[in-house]
This record gives sequence, C-alpha cells and structure tokens, in this order.
Amino acid sequence: MKDILRAEQLNKCFEEKKVLNDVSIRLREGELVCLLGVSGVGKTTLFNILSGLLLPDTGRVLLKDEDVTGKTGQMSYMQQKDLLLPHKTVLDNVALPMVLAGVKKKEARERAAVHFDRFGLTGTEAKYPAQLSGGMRQRAALLRTYLCDKPVALLDEPFSALDTITRGNLRDWYLSVMEEIRLSTLFITHDIDEAILLSDRIYVLNGSPAVIAAEIEVKEKKPRSGAFSLTEAYLAYKRKIVELL
Repeated sequence: MKDILRAEQLNKCFEEKKVLNDVSIRLREGELVCLLGVSGVGKTTLFNILSGLLLPDTGRVLLKDEDVTGKTGQMSYMQQKDLLLPHKTVLDNVALPMVLAGVKKKEARERAAVHFDRFGLTGTEAKYPAQLSGGMRQRAALLRTYLCDKPVALLDEPFSALDTITRGNLRDWYLSVMEEIRLSTLFITHDIDEAILLSDRIYVLNGSPAVIAAEIEVKEKKPRSGAFSLTEAYLAYKRKIVELL
C-alpha cells in the first residue's frame, strides 16, 4: 500500500520545553494506525501539527507527497469532544461540512441521510444533540468527520469520555464500519487494549521530549472480536507495549 500521509522529523518546543523530538510517522491508504502514549506526552501536539493548526519548529508534513505543513483544512480532525452544535438537528450537524464546502443545504441533507443507517443513526435525523446518548453523539461526530471527504481522518481519543460498556460497543461497531469504508485514519489513544484491537499498526510515543519508541504491526485479521483479548498473541502485544511505556 502507498503512503498517503508522512510526517518527517518533526520537532516542537514551547518556550524552553521541547515536546517532540525528531518524530516521523506514516499512514498508508486504508490503514487505521494508533498513536499510543500516556496523557501529556505530546500526542495532541503532534495532531495539531499534522492538521496544520501548529507549525513544527523543524520537519514537514506530506499528504499524497504534497507538503501541507502549516496548511489547515487538508484532513478531517475529530477532537475528544463531539462539538455538535446544540441548536442544529443531528442531520444538519452531520451535513454541515458539505454546506461549508458550498453544497446546497437540501442536497447536503440528502447526501448525509444516505449514511445514517450504516452509522447506526436511523431515526435521529430530526433530533437535537442533547436528546442523544454519548455513544450516539460520537457516531454522529464520526459520520460528520467521514463526510468532510478528506483523504485522512485524525481522531483524538473519540471514545475516551464514554463508559466502559458503551466504549466497547462503539469500538466494535467502528471496526466493522472502518473495514467497509476504508478511511485512512490516524487515531490517538492512551488505552493499550483499544490500540491493539483497532490498529493495523501502533506507534508508541514516549519520553520527554517525546520520541517514537516503537512501531508495532498488529498482524491479526480485523475485525478482532473480544475473544482476541484472551489469546497469547494479544498478551504478547500488551506486554511489549507496557514495557515500552
């Protein structure tokens, strides 16, 4: 598979503190790659550089071999909070990226509505975000991210605010949808189990300043059921990551 996104030797300091040290990562077309590290290690800083919200001190970001360093709007970016607009219906929230891109509202709604069944949102079109559960709000936010129609999606801990059961159910659903739509995705998490279950590859970010401590390929076929977490292969991945962290 061809690389769709590459970050090359990124360095970033805030005042006198160096946060990222020569960080290089890549994402292939159709992959789901997790960026795993403890809270505060620099994962969100790296995402802000990838999305163009921050400039690195040195290094560059390439999207389809084009230098997009410091350019916003090149990738979809879903942050930890769903950021749904409370005064808009779920359908209008989901259709918003297309409207902002110049699509007429009626057409945007029609194009968005086609995906509601696949994303488990049928029946929520006319509801408002406050009427949805946390899991349903995240599904809506994920659909909105998908409809941004960018070649790469950056997801910053999208399931972290959910309770354990909802998070597990949403992860299973997300894996099945990802296998269908094949959206190239870079996914931040500090949850080792989540990284192993979801990822094609895992980058372990560690240290101060942060470096890529390891790149781990998870070879088992997806979607991976909960039973996978009881296997020796799964435990071997987890032991390796715990040692690195």
